[in-house]
Amino acid sequence: MSDADTLQALINGALFQAMADRICEHVDELTELDQAIGDGDHGANMKRGFEAIEADLDTIALKPLPDAFRAAGTTLVMKVGGASGPLYGTLFMALGKALPAHPDRDDWLSAFGAAIDAVKARGKSEAGQKTMLDVLVPVHDALAGGASIAEIRQAAADAATATIPMQATKGRASFLGERSIGHMDPGARSSQLLIETACDLLGGPR
Repeated sequence: MSDADTLQALINGALFQAMADRICEHVDELTELDQAIGDGDHGANMKRGFEAIEADLDTIALKPLPDAFRAAGTTLVMKVGGASGPLYGTLFMALGKALPAHPDRDDWLSAFGAAIDAVKARGKSEAGQKTMLDVLVPVHDALAGGASIAEIRQAAADAATATIPMQATKGRASFLGERSIGHMDPGARSSQLLIETACDLLGGPR
């Protein structure tokens, strides 16, 4: 293995380990959010998926970055129940499909946009329906606008908070109608957590 490959493996391992740690740290919060407007299983499902990634981390980390994302996405589809597995799995797999081996900022922007489009297609949803897209789309907009890492992190936090007054029109929460108003969307919150993790790894403030 070359020095460059070794470095990439360390980066891959650090990224996915940090994501797993962050999700596990917030599993109770995600569960409580989902109990308010969903099935109450979002925290447990996300934890199960990222623990499965963690269990296979030695293999995933050694892959080129695009392949690592695809492998992690496949794991999420296979291990995460409910809607979260297919949607997060699609996000990661589409990122892997669109990323080059050594992406720059423009590559990340393009790949992230493609991944968001894939999530929209998979979930037959758009931003504004109180879903994970209500964090992913504003973060993509911030990235496209040249935002710093700290600004991207803040955009994710602001976007998750902005789902609280929304009425859900997609997914399980949509069955509640106006009763979905006043609660943060759990998928938006988990998306925020994962984006914060990536920002932290790249040097942004926590």
